[in-house]
Amino acid sequence: MRFLLKPGWIALTLVVAAFAFACYYLLAPWQFHRSDQRDGDNAALTRAVATAPVPRGEVVAPGATPGEDVAWRQVTVTGTYRPEGEVLVRLRSIEGHPASEVMTPLATTTGETVLVDRGYVRTDDRGALPPIPPPPPRVVTVSGYQRLDEGAPSRPALVADGQRQVYAADAATIAATGGVATSPGYVQLLPAQPGVLTAVPLPPPDPNPSYSYAWQWLIFGLMAIGAWIYFARLEYRREHGLEPRPRDDQDPRDAADGSHWDARASSSATEEKLADRYGRR
Repeated sequence: MRFLLKPGWIALTLVVAAFAFACYYLLAPWQFHRSDQRDGDNAALTRAVATAPVPRGEVVAPGATPGEDVAWRQVTVTGTYRPEGEVLVRLRSIEGHPASEVMTPLATTTGETVLVDRGYVRTDDRGALPPIPPPPPRVVTVSGYQRLDEGAPSRPALVADGQRQVYAADAATIAATGGVATSPGYVQLLPAQPGVLTAVPLPPPDPNPSYSYAWQWLIFGLMAIGAWIYFARLEYRREHGLEPRPRDDQDPRDAADGSHWDARASSSATEEKLADRYGRR
């Protein structure tokens, strides 16, 4: 199998090996991980709808970062809004339309300050914001979904339409922009809560095609290896004269086993037959 040492075959072998490695050790595991993550998100959404609200302090310790296990849990918080720390999260898409979510700190009766997502407002055709009603000034008890921080955005905060605005629902970023320190995470209000605008709807369950994508990558890797074996076998047979000529090069007088018709041998055999028939030998 000396042909495997040719530059073209060495390059092909390396490409196939790299592709198969990527399929089995990078791409397929990545999709399996995404599948598990999406299944977890779907399960959390299901629990959010089915579980009754509980005081936030029962699922998240004061000042602690909420864990993945409490994402989307329904919680209640009692306290007073602090509108001086209000910040908008811009460039959101809600039900297919551009919007901004209104984040307002709420000082709880337990001494903790929690960020509350009061809902969203839609921008007009020119991107301008409508007037935003202020939250009630009294002590309120609100219910909502416990959400996790999205992470610090790469773009800086800005002031537009008289409102401080950021590009991600991240408690630390909003606290730095609004000047009111809050605990990690935020509470996304349910409809009909004190201070709510238009409540952000729950996202639909993810159809989760990642599991199928993972198996596709595994199959692609297997196909690449199978194709390499097929062409290597074909080259080996050609190198050792085991591969019959292409059909266009075949003579109709060739034998059924693929051996070629030999004109000289056929002519000699014919002469011998004629000599036997007419007694010339």
